[in-house]
Amino acid sequence: MSILRVATYNIHKGVQGLGPARRLEIHNLAHAVEQFDADIVCLQEVRRHNRKLEKHFTRWPELDQAGYLSPEGYEAVYRTNAITRHGEHGNALLSRWPVLDTRHSDVSDHRFEQRGLLHAQLFIEGVDVHVVVVHLGLIHASRERQVQRLGQFIATEVPSSAPLIVAGDFNDWGAQLHKPMAALDLHTFDGIRLPTYPSRLPLLHLDRIYVRGLKLMSAQVPHGRAWARMSDHLPLIAELAL
Repeated sequence: MSILRVATYNIHKGVQGLGPARRLEIHNLAHAVEQFDADIVCLQEVRRHNRKLEKHFTRWPELDQAGYLSPEGYEAVYRTNAITRHGEHGNALLSRWPVLDTRHSDVSDHRFEQRGLLHAQLFIEGVDVHVVVVHLGLIHASRERQVQRLGQFIATEVPSSAPLIVAGDFNDWGAQLHKPMAALDLHTFDGIRLPTYPSRLPLLHLDRIYVRGLKLMSAQVPHGRAWARMSDHLPLIAELAL
């Protein structure tokens, strides 16, 4: 039995604070991601570039954030969800294992929120494992429709016999998506509260890892002042049996 270590983390575009108090956290986030020692890292709110902030912060990395956060020996995959006035941002996946294929699906539900799915097919110890990184909307009805579109995407792009991981920021503070996700045969940790938001006083379990064809073993959320400073979310780290 092989154990996969999977992390999901909304990095808040690598910057924390407002106005003159803004601070660049991407360098600390790179150390944090390395500490996960995860086989797969699913990231949300990852910047490809931002022309305004690149000029504001003298230590802005030359690489895009997905590439900069990728530990040595990992492969980084990024796809844009949102195009903004000064740049663009989206989801990313960092993999210790070979990436065979990647796809992206726009699941935006209205013009005020640009949302997408990042799909990667990985080759792990001779097995094709599919991973979908999600960042769902702020409105519950939108999230329900986005789960339906997730199901349509999985039915089209993921073989029914393949192990599947769906991870990310579901914005589902009331756990109302468990039932529609279970209808897709996707399950998460039952009866365990793992609040990840807000990072300074975590009350809401927004970040989740759902699986099909894998066994849920354990999950944890790291806490502490350093973690609270890096993003408005805390990371969720799980161990799965393949």
